[in-house]
Amino acid sequence: MLHSRKLLYIDEIARCGSIRKAADRLNVASSAINRQILALEEELGAQIFERLPRGLRLTAAGELCIEHIRDVLKNYEKLEGRIRGLKMPQAGKVSIVTTVGLAAGPLPELMARFITEHPRVRVSLRNDGGSTTINPVIAGEVDLGLGFNIPATPGIRTLANFDIPIGVVLPPGHRLAENERVSLIDVVQERLVLALPGTSLRDMINLILAPLPLPIEPALETNSSEMLKEIVRHGKALTLLNPLDVLAECRRGELIYRPLADPYVRHQPMKLFARARASLDAAASLFVEFLLGELVEMVREVQGRPSQTENAQG
Repeated sequence: MLHSRKLLYIDEIARCGSIRKAADRLNVASSAINRQILALEEELGAQIFERLPRGLRLTAAGELCIEHIRDVLKNYEKLEGRIRGLKMPQAGKVSIVTTVGLAAGPLPELMARFITEHPRVRVSLRNDGGSTTINPVIAGEVDLGLGFNIPATPGIRTLANFDIPIGVVLPPGHRLAENERVSLIDVVQERLVLALPGTSLRDMINLILAPLPLPIEPALETNSSEMLKEIVRHGKALTLLNPLDVLAECRRGELIYRPLADPYVRHQPMKLFARARASLDAAASLFVEFLLGELVEMVREVQGRPSQTENAQG
C-alpha cells in the first residue's frame, strides 16, 4: 500500500463519528487507532478531531485533512484498477449516487443492461435525498451524481443536462388520455394525488400550479412515487410526474403519460455531474456514455418526440 493506514483510520472515524465504531469496522484495536491519530495530530501541529461526549467531530483542520485523504484513497483505488486492467482488460469500477425516485424507477433496467454488456465493470449505486446528492460527489465518495434541480455548485462539473417535462399520469381509458397534450385546467378539475411538499418534484409542481387562480388541495400527498402510481392505476385519482417515473408502467400499458399543453409549464432539470477536479477513468467514462444514450432514448420514448438534452460540457 502506497499510503499510511492512518488515512483509512481517519476516513472511517469521520464517517462513523466514533473511534470504537471505526475500530469495529476495520477490525483494529481502538487504542491502536487512537495512537495513530494522536501521532498525526502532533505531526501536523493541529487537532483533527474535536472530542465530544458522544463521539468525535472534524475540526476545521480535520475538514482539510479529510478532503486530502479521500483524494489519496480515491486515486489509489484508481491505480489499483488500472494495474488490474493490465492483467484483465476492461476491468474497472464506477460509483454513482442518485435520488430515491430514479433508483426505483428507470435505473434498475439500465443497470441490469450495463452489467450484462460490460461484465468486467463493477457498479456501485446508492440513493440519497435530493439535498444530499451533491455531497458524496464533492467529498469524493462516488464518481458520479444524477439528480433533479441540481444548482450550479463549486466543486462539481456538469456532464449533461436534461429538461424533463412534468406531465399528467392517467389510468388507461381516462377521457383526458385521448389528447396528445392535456390542459392543466382540465387536470385540476380531477381528484389529484401529489408529491409531498418539500420534495424537489413538488417544488416544480407548485411552480406549474402557481398561475392558477385558486389553490389546489390534493386528496393525498406522499413522498412515495410508487403509491402515487398505484392510486392512479386503480382509477382513483390523477397525478403529476415526469416521464421517467412511469416509463415501465407505460410500456406495460398500466398507465398513460401525457405532457401538459400550457405554454408556461416549466420542465424539471435533471443533471449528470462529477467532481470538478477529478478525471473519469475508463470505466466511469464508459458508464457515462452508456447512461447518456439510454436516458435520451427513454425520454424520447415516453414523450413520443425527440428529447431535449444538451451534450456533455466537460
